[in-house]
Amino acid sequence: MTEHVDRSEPEAAGAPTAVAVTPAAAADAARLVAFGLQPKLQPARDQEYADLLRRHREDPAFARLADAVAAGLGLVVLEVSPRAGMAVTAAEDSVFAVRMGDYARRTAADSGDRFLHGLAHLAVAALAFPRPEDLADDGYIGRVTVNGVDAFVRQACRRLEERAEERGENTDPATDAPDLEAAWRIWARRSATGATKDARRPAASTTGIVAKALAFLTDSGFLQRTGDESGGTYRTTARYQLQVRDMAGSAALAELLELGIVPMTGGTPSLLPAEDGDDLDLVADAGLPFHS
Repeated sequence: MTEHVDRSEPEAAGAPTAVAVTPAAAADAARLVAFGLQPKLQPARDQEYADLLRRHREDPAFARLADAVAAGLGLVVLEVSPRAGMAVTAAEDSVFAVRMGDYARRTAADSGDRFLHGLAHLAVAALAFPRPEDLADDGYIGRVTVNGVDAFVRQACRRLEERAEERGENTDPATDAPDLEAAWRIWARRSATGATKDARRPAASTTGIVAKALAFLTDSGFLQRTGDESGGTYRTTARYQLQVRDMAGSAALAELLELGIVPMTGGTPSLLPAEDGDDLDLVADAGLPFHS
């Protein structure tokens, strides 16, 4: 009779115990990610979602599994909490990534105006969270309006044009390269409201572009509409704060804020003349939450 000898190496002291990945656990992890891809769904209103969030918080093995499922789909987990749910954003190579061209087609916008739509999203983020502490404070709620965002961009355009003139730079675009024209120059020359026979706001007007941006962010669970004043008023959600926090390192957003057009007085953003500072070169297709 041959004696069986176990030649496997003993487990290292303190090594984590492997957890079997069962089909049921994998299904639950995928279910949690699926909930996260429904940005308007609130955990407080769905018991299964709330239970899976609690499991993610209390069961490290399940949390790793859910995060791995998200990563496999090209998603970056920003936060998993009762306030934000499973907040995810798409990596650049993810099938869930929204690109400016896709956004233009989805909103029936002119793809040739993609720079303006990107600038609108960039301005919304800057106006909603003008200070680093606003992004750091989980309880902070930003508020924006259609007319307020348009006014913010137009004031930035005026400031940038003044700086270009002071430096003796050419403020007219090259006629043979319209795509290279700076977004702020296009915005400054575009009508804010335009006019239609039935008094509707034209989609190609700058307020129409801002309205599309805010509606898209609302449909994506980033904003909530609160009224009709000033062309439409909106408040930020936890998901939008996380999204902007993740993109806060972008050069375009940082430089737009550095213009100093949105100083805070009493906790409320207001538009004031900017102080002298460094120049700003807006980056094409840099609008949130898109990939170039």
